[in-house]
Amino acid sequence: MKKIHTVLILLFLTGIMQAQDRPQPKPGTSPVVNIKKPQTFVLANGMKVLVVENHKLPRVSFNLSLDNAPFTEGNKKGVDELTSSLIGNGTKKTTKQAFNEEIDFYGANINFTSSGAYASSLSKYSGRVLELLAEGALQPNFTQTEFDKEKAKLSEGLKAEEKSVPAIANRVVDVLVFGKNHPAGEYISEETLKNVTLADVQANYATYFVPENAYLVIIGDVKFKETKAAVEKLFGGWKKQAAPKTTYPNPTDVSKLQIDFVDVPNAVQSEISLVNTVNLKMSDPDFFAAVIANQILGGDFNSYLNMNLREQHAWTYGASSSIGTGKYTTKFKASSAVRNAVTDSAVAEFVKEIKRIRTEKVSEDVLKNVKAGYIGRFVMQVEKPQTVARYALNIETEKLPADFYEKYIQTINNVTADDIYRVANKYFPVDNMRIVIVGKGSEVISGLEKLQIPIFYFDKYGNPVEKPVTKKEAPAGITAKTVFDNYIKAIGGEKAVLAVKTLAMTGTTTIPQAPSPLSFTSKLDSNGKMMVSLNMGSMPLMKQVVNEKGAYVEQQGQRKNLEGDDLAEMKASATPFEELRLSKRTDLKVDAIEPINGHDAYSIKDGKTVYYYDVQSGLKVAKLKVKEQSGQSTTQTTYFNDYKEVKGVKVPFNIIQNAGFELDIKMSDIKINEGVSAADFL
Repeated sequence: MKKIHTVLILLFLTGIMQAQDRPQPKPGTSPVVNIKKPQTFVLANGMKVLVVENHKLPRVSFNLSLDNAPFTEGNKKGVDELTSSLIGNGTKKTTKQAFNEEIDFYGANINFTSSGAYASSLSKYSGRVLELLAEGALQPNFTQTEFDKEKAKLSEGLKAEEKSVPAIANRVVDVLVFGKNHPAGEYISEETLKNVTLADVQANYATYFVPENAYLVIIGDVKFKETKAAVEKLFGGWKKQAAPKTTYPNPTDVSKLQIDFVDVPNAVQSEISLVNTVNLKMSDPDFFAAVIANQILGGDFNSYLNMNLREQHAWTYGASSSIGTGKYTTKFKASSAVRNAVTDSAVAEFVKEIKRIRTEKVSEDVLKNVKAGYIGRFVMQVEKPQTVARYALNIETEKLPADFYEKYIQTINNVTADDIYRVANKYFPVDNMRIVIVGKGSEVISGLEKLQIPIFYFDKYGNPVEKPVTKKEAPAGITAKTVFDNYIKAIGGEKAVLAVKTLAMTGTTTIPQAPSPLSFTSKLDSNGKMMVSLNMGSMPLMKQVVNEKGAYVEQQGQRKNLEGDDLAEMKASATPFEELRLSKRTDLKVDAIEPINGHDAYSIKDGKTVYYYDVQSGLKVAKLKVKEQSGQSTTQTTYFNDYKEVKGVKVPFNIIQNAGFELDIKMSDIKINEGVSAADFL
């Protein structure tokens, strides 16, 4: 099967992603912020209500929040997730369709989760919208039909994430930092999901959706007296009940800096996370200094980490850090996704920058700019109803002083370079961090070993394993020609393959930031012609063509004719089955046996290209290409899956391209010797 090029798709996506990361202008002098205090009352069942009247706009928002302690679900992890999915799918009084149609009629927004609900609408509809919120939250109708549907969706989501390197990284980070028996460390799996029943969801709702720690924050064009009466009527019958409170041992950090490595053979980038536990409440004296220290290290575009890994070295789209705050143990995390080839170098730079903020006092100019930017964002958000609601809730749940947000700007401005130095040494303990790396072991382990940091190995669920065997020698007698011939035999035999004169493929895929799926088309002619296109509806995003005159690429109306190596590469791939050509070469050899998606595969190098063929089936499973662009090396990997027979020849109906993002192309139709004309290659 021919290689599908991604050059223009990469350029298209790179433009989208980089646009999001551009530094923002430095904010000017911050105005004085006045945050209106809520009027409050408490229902007999324990629910506390906070009302902030704001008559500037004819809108109102309702935010119901249950401030329960975290809990574990054990071998039924997924109960709470399914509870969230099912609340709001109709009530005991109203069908799902009728409920949603009424919300749409009012032009309102309403959402439910297992820990609360949110709604917003024009104030003239606020009375009815509050009634619907109360009905949806307090009278959910959990049916077997909706349960089965939501459980199937969750299961499909788990399968989709099975090979996702970022998803694996997030899971393993939490497992290793908190432990599998901690609320923040356990994860949903196919095994735990299978154990969950509708009765479990109903019991979860009855146990935890209770009013003792419930807060209802109402912001907008309402009158307190009328609102109080409505809330008492709608929520007064909510039965008084307390949620269980379970305590868990605080997780501890490792005694020495270490690398925790997870081998994912299909990874084209390494997900790097430096993590440690944090106990930082918003009421702590260190709170503001710690969040500003994090901004300096990795929270801002101009942070130490981003300026180093992205701007100076161009190893990544972005490097960042975050520090968790709240009543319970959270984590500090500095992270980035980098190319395999620079994984070890990136780790060294991460450690260097964390040590830098712990040993060098931040300059007054940097500190001033970071504080100004942080204050500017605070001021921009403070007028939004959701922000006001969150602040009011924080004061209650975090036990903050009533004037916490009035003094917010002043307290930030009081943070000094000495404060940054002190909290960096307290909350960024580089000698007690885990460096969790999820990547392709065959390409990165040798470099990591040179860092002389102890390395421990884990599977994609955080279980300890032995160091992976990344490459094995091919048995004697296995040659490149043997592998290519076996591939041709596996897909139907030389006679059937030679009979393929044209190949037409159509399918769909998605890309980040695109509002809808994209249509994919590929057409090939055995005489060396090719056309590949990607469209968003009727709008063409890119097109690549090879014909007897040459080759060109076209993106959003801009055309570029290819020359030199680019032209040669495009021409070489303009064939339905390149193995017919490769099998005639005598300069290629089997390099090794490597794991690809859990199966052994022969690897054959051809310059900067590597082909992978499954040892058992003989089918081509992957193709890797190293490309040089603007002085930087990038790796593009294409995976071939779901082979099906079409007119006696097996072709892959699923092609996944990965070059820092994943392009998962699912074919809806493949035609052999039909559906292709000369006009396709003009």
